[in-house]
Amino acid sequence: MLCVERIGAIVRNHHGEVLVAMSMKLTSTMGVDCFETLDVLHLVQLSCHLALQSPIEQLSSFDRLLASTQSGLRRFRSWEVAYVKWEEEELIVHGRSEYEKGNVEGALSAFDGIDLHAAVQELQPLAEKQPSKKGRPSNESVHSSSQQAASLVLEALYLKAKSLQKLGRVTEAANECKSVLDAVEKIFYHGIADVLVDNKLQEIVSGAVELLPELWKLDGRNHEAMSAYRRALLSQWNLDNDCCARIQKGFASFLLYSGVEVGPPSLAVQIDGSYVPRNNLEEAILLLMILMRKFYLGKTKWDPSVMEHLTFALSLCSQTSVLAKQLEEIMPGVFNRVNRWKAMALCYNGAGQNKVALNLLRKSLHKHEKPDDLTSLLLAAKICSEDALLAAEGVGYAQRAILHAQGLNEHLKGVGLCMLGLCLGKLAKVSSSDHERSRLQTDALKSLDEAIVLECNNFDLIFELGVQYAERWNLNAALRYAKQFIDATGGSILKGWRLLALILSAQQRFSEAEVVTDAALDETAKWEQGPLLRMKAKLKISQSIPMGAIETYRYLLALVQAQRKSFGPLRNLPQIEDDKVNEFEVWHGLAKLYSRLSHWKDAEICLGKAKELNEYSAETLHTEGEAQGDMNKALAAFINALLLEPSHVPSKILIGGVLSKMGSKVSPVARCLLSDALKIEPTNRMAWYYLGLVHRDDGRISDAIDCFQAASMLEESDPIESFCSIF
Repeated sequence: MLCVERIGAIVRNHHGEVLVAMSMKLTSTMGVDCFETLDVLHLVQLSCHLALQSPIEQLSSFDRLLASTQSGLRRFRSWEVAYVKWEEEELIVHGRSEYEKGNVEGALSAFDGIDLHAAVQELQPLAEKQPSKKGRPSNESVHSSSQQAASLVLEALYLKAKSLQKLGRVTEAANECKSVLDAVEKIFYHGIADVLVDNKLQEIVSGAVELLPELWKLDGRNHEAMSAYRRALLSQWNLDNDCCARIQKGFASFLLYSGVEVGPPSLAVQIDGSYVPRNNLEEAILLLMILMRKFYLGKTKWDPSVMEHLTFALSLCSQTSVLAKQLEEIMPGVFNRVNRWKAMALCYNGAGQNKVALNLLRKSLHKHEKPDDLTSLLLAAKICSEDALLAAEGVGYAQRAILHAQGLNEHLKGVGLCMLGLCLGKLAKVSSSDHERSRLQTDALKSLDEAIVLECNNFDLIFELGVQYAERWNLNAALRYAKQFIDATGGSILKGWRLLALILSAQQRFSEAEVVTDAALDETAKWEQGPLLRMKAKLKISQSIPMGAIETYRYLLALVQAQRKSFGPLRNLPQIEDDKVNEFEVWHGLAKLYSRLSHWKDAEICLGKAKELNEYSAETLHTEGEAQGDMNKALAAFINALLLEPSHVPSKILIGGVLSKMGSKVSPVARCLLSDALKIEPTNRMAWYYLGLVHRDDGRISDAIDCFQAASMLEESDPIESFCSIF
């Protein structure tokens, strides 16, 4: 090749001035670099030919030469670019082949030999190349070739990211994967549509969208992972249902278990009127419920792990009733029906709907289903142990559970004995005879003692033993178990403090019980202090400090009202009403206190407030009857209360007390009412006292002495609240 000067020298030998001007024109038009690429011999021959022509002919020939040369150079450039792209394509194919063979380092070496990011910059947005009506085949061909080029470059970037991931270079892999998505958004800036892309390109895009958040998680960059998940779900990637479901499940798992509070989505992606989750838990539940809806509609395959994640999430926020509805909507055949009944029973039990739960368990324990399923038997026994009317059925379930607690399930024998003890204890409370009651109580304690040998670290069992001994008036043993429970739990469970305070109050150690209550208040969150404040008010009354009791009730009232306003109408009463203190109880307690102090006006105001909350209540009618000076009006109020609630023990006792003063003609009715009251509450000292009065007036002195003696003993060990109030 010759430089411009040498060619110019050759040309000067023949009419040099004109030819030098032409050579300068050629150089300025095409550039020195391009000019040097011309064939030397061709230029020399052309120069000699031009020298024989006139100047005008020379200029005309030279213009033709210039046009021909420019066209040739353009073809040369296209060949050169095509050759370079062909080399890059060969490297990409080689890299893909090495990756498929498992030679990750070889694949990465091939991809590193290509400037992929420069190749991405050369790709033009495909959305700009809309096919026109004229020349459609040509435009479609251009569109197809552009898409093939895009697919090739994106595949190289994606495989490079996968190679880096396998080599443990996670940060680089994440950046390469992110560049894939950035390139896709550049090329398809209006989103990807089915009609625009082939399967291979869509597969690459879907893989990159799914891979990026996983890479950020591996790199420990949780906020980038969160952004990648939201980008995957909010941008238009044309993902299929299965890929989208996997991303949604991964994001929900990340929200639940990452331990990072990611915050709500940005305002830019929020739609007016749509639900916006406020925290990780709400967003995870929303994603999982969307997935469940896809399963129901058959849009994606059933994934049992989604139900496991949803169970965990809804259990965290005490929304097991919602979980039960999700289980109900699952199509038949997906879940084993017995397992579904059992899972739904657990959900309804957690939601406080024990009747529904027990019916489901009865179905699962039918002789044609799984009558010996140990967990179902134990759950059924537990539900029955909470209701005296179901206790006999619960005894049967518990005995069957103990019988089948063998082999791998032998460790559950202690739980079965515990359930048996609880059911026997509850059955004793509705026993028709003292002898039967005593026998059942003894059997209950025996079962619990056997259970504690097998389950010595079972905190709930320790607590139940404390309650059982307290109800049997073995207060020293009850006190020992209550202290053991508090030590074992570190004082973190409210019912342990309440049991200890009640046992101390039963021992007439009111000041110590108040100290325990104050200590418990210091360890308890504000919203959970209701039962403790109620106990503190009653302890003040027992110590004859009425003004202190009134002040405590006022504080409790303010707390309950603030709690009601905070939760509002959305509060799920069956599930989070664990404190068992409501505004009605506080007003009613204040009314009774003012009535005892003979502050009738204040008592009437408080009673009116209570009636506004619950107009037809046995408690308010009973208190209203106590405030009546006229015996007949009081009796009418007590009878109305009993009609509203036939098992209302205080009304039975006071009706019996009023009737006992009306002569021997009505004494059988009084005796019957008082005996019924004692069947429900065998340790009610006022029922024993009034029954003693009835026996005395009827001339049964021996029976009267026994009743008065029982009332006296109970008064000396009467707690400020029933031990049953803890549950």
